[in-house]
Amino acid sequence: MATTRQAHTVWEGNLIEGKGVVTFDSSGIGDYEVSWPSRTEKANGKTSPEELIAAAHSSCFSMALSHGLAAAGTPPTRLNTQADVTFQAGTGITGIHLTVQGEVPGLDEAGFVKAAEGAKANCPVSQALTGTTITLTASLV
Repeated sequence: MATTRQAHTVWEGNLIEGKGVVTFDSSGIGDYEVSWPSRTEKANGKTSPEELIAAAHSSCFSMALSHGLAAAGTPPTRLNTQADVTFQAGTGITGIHLTVQGEVPGLDEAGFVKAAEGAKANCPVSQALTGTTITLTASLV
């Protein structure tokens, strides 16, 4: 069964001096301010599209990796995934780097890296972002 999630943004003003509020409608987790300076300079307590992509990608990748490891008979005890989304004004998103550290009893480093590469290629967010270069660093702790 397909699911649909909703969020919306209300933006006021022009790009440079304007500001907006992103609302997570489906989950109701809150409203978050967004602005051009929070996207291109310091966050200063506001979010950006790139941070929202990073959150989506790190969580999706973790789910895909956890599923793949469990299906292979080596379920993880813990996965810690960070997504770094790089934005260059005038160019756009120039890349995403995933860094994952895992605790996976019974699996060696090579097996973990292979599983992580598979999750990177197959998680739905990675697939949605195929126009962007996605790199990966994976290691066991």
